[in-house]
Amino acid sequence: MMKMTTEGVRLPAEWEPQEAVLLAWPHELTDWNYMLDDIRACYNEIAHAIVKHARLIIVAPDCSFARKALADVDPERVIYREIDTNDTWARDFGAIITVRDDANFRINDFKFNGWGLKFASNLDNMVTRRMTKAGMFNGEYNNCLGFVLEGGSIESDGRGTLMTTSECLMSPNRNGDLSRQEIEARLCREFGATKVIWIDHGALEGDDTDSHIDTLARLAPEDTIIYVSCNDSSDSHYESLKAMERQILGLRRADGNAYNCVGLPLPDPIYDEDGERLPATYANFLILNDAVLMPVYGQKRNDDLALQIMKIVFPDHEIIGIDCNALIRQHGSLHCVTMQFPKGSIA
Repeated sequence: MMKMTTEGVRLPAEWEPQEAVLLAWPHELTDWNYMLDDIRACYNEIAHAIVKHARLIIVAPDCSFARKALADVDPERVIYREIDTNDTWARDFGAIITVRDDANFRINDFKFNGWGLKFASNLDNMVTRRMTKAGMFNGEYNNCLGFVLEGGSIESDGRGTLMTTSECLMSPNRNGDLSRQEIEARLCREFGATKVIWIDHGALEGDDTDSHIDTLARLAPEDTIIYVSCNDSSDSHYESLKAMERQILGLRRADGNAYNCVGLPLPDPIYDEDGERLPATYANFLILNDAVLMPVYGQKRNDDLALQIMKIVFPDHEIIGIDCNALIRQHGSLHCVTMQFPKGSIA
């Protein structure tokens, strides 16, 4: 584990005050084209939940569908910007904003290459630049396009610790010319991190991201790690998730003490029409200013348990379940389609 320090720079934790959340609205040129009504209904629910707790930024080639869906929302709460997109996974192409000395924002624009060259990403990779040129950010643009990084692949506690997965960041189709030590050094430099936790186990069937950390384990307040737990030895995920659990339980903070580790249930298997298991996970939640949006899947026992666990971890937040069965049809969930921006970072 390598340690470096970048004076004054840090990546805020998701539970810190937020200005706005980015959504990329589904359109007919995305992979959602065969189920646009269903996915737009899901986005409508997500958007209406977000605007009660933060401003909302919507990008799309044509924002008229979003405007119609949000016609009942205070227009001061929503910023619309017509920008071409390949798809809607804003977590992975949205700007990752750091702050220096808790006052000056840096708009970090990393390269998005479609999760290791799996899908077209040329338009999505331009979104942050186009938002910057439109004057939407309050901060300095930082061109990081020589380094592939997706927002869903890193977690931050806001105090110098990052968490990621080896499978994703060591993927040869991302930064294959760099060693683990070089990748860690880059993360420390850009985010002011002094510690990087590499999770070496865990994967969900149907996941296209090479095990993004936000599908498996999340950092939370009070030195807490929330992770996907599997206790069914007949489930295909059992061995890898048990190995991940053992690693997480063995992690230590800078002071030598263990993290507070909280397991979330693994949803019962959900399959598409071709019999492929879909990557349903409760770990893909979005933390807002005073609420947590939690993916649910119409499984009352599992959904209720996950919601109860989140209320224990976030006792001062409203926990809001959002049906994400539509989202997992394209192999993502709620956190994957959102990107939060810190308070004061939006012009």
